[in-house]
Amino acid sequence: MHIQLRPDADLRVEKAKIGRVPVLILRPRTGRVTCAILWIHGGGYITGTKEMVYMSRAAELCKKYHALIVSPGYRLAWQKPYPAAAEDCFTVLEYMSGHSDTLGYPRSALMAGGESAGGGLCAAVCMMARDRGIPVAFQMPLYPMLSNIDTASSRDNHGRIWNTRRNHFGWRLYLRKDAKAQVSPYAAPAQQTDYRGLPPCYTFVGEGEPFYCETLEYVENLRRAGVEASADVYKTDIHAFDMLYPELPVSREAIAAFERQFESALHRAQKGE
Repeated sequence: MHIQLRPDADLRVEKAKIGRVPVLILRPRTGRVTCAILWIHGGGYITGTKEMVYMSRAAELCKKYHALIVSPGYRLAWQKPYPAAAEDCFTVLEYMSGHSDTLGYPRSALMAGGESAGGGLCAAVCMMARDRGIPVAFQMPLYPMLSNIDTASSRDNHGRIWNTRRNHFGWRLYLRKDAKAQVSPYAAPAQQTDYRGLPPCYTFVGEGEPFYCETLEYVENLRRAGVEASADVYKTDIHAFDMLYPELPVSREAIAAFERQFESALHRAQKGE
């Protein structure tokens, strides 16, 4: 297992605060910034830190594609339940949208991404942004935690890293008494009923992990609404396999496909398409 929670020499890192939210800002050492990405860490809404960005797909996007990355240290569910995490992340996205000149990225190239619970927050923040008038060019909610209601793959799941028991615990802390209730899509994005106007999307997921069904349903709902969206599925039950075991062949395959999708989305965003 590869755990990297410190920056490497190819990254310039700044610690800052946006409103109440502590953030890490990653910039490439050389070259012009091509886009800005709000990248949200995972941890089931109950754990994790903004420093996880160093082991995420986002760090490579900074180094290889000169993306500016902002990683928020949002409030975790044991500190404050929903809507704290979602509002913290939206506060950062809103700031990024209004300060493209200060941050030094093209206004048309604001994106969002994240893994696991961070993928769920990515989807929620994109919904908030659409509803509040902030354009987002592309979303990358990787193996996202979207549904507080069990699906066929999250029910009785014994996958590695994340499973049904941990999933239920995460939702109980995040939503408290509403853990199994109908809630706002900002709380559980799988409960969205109107997918029109959301950003184009790419994601991937393991076929044996809890979030398999909700990930594919999210992509299909976007497509039905006329939003460009796609997902790749990999044969593994290891949640976050690309982060935890990047040396595995399946991880290498997923990382390469992800970067091809990102590169295509970046070109479109830079043209304002």
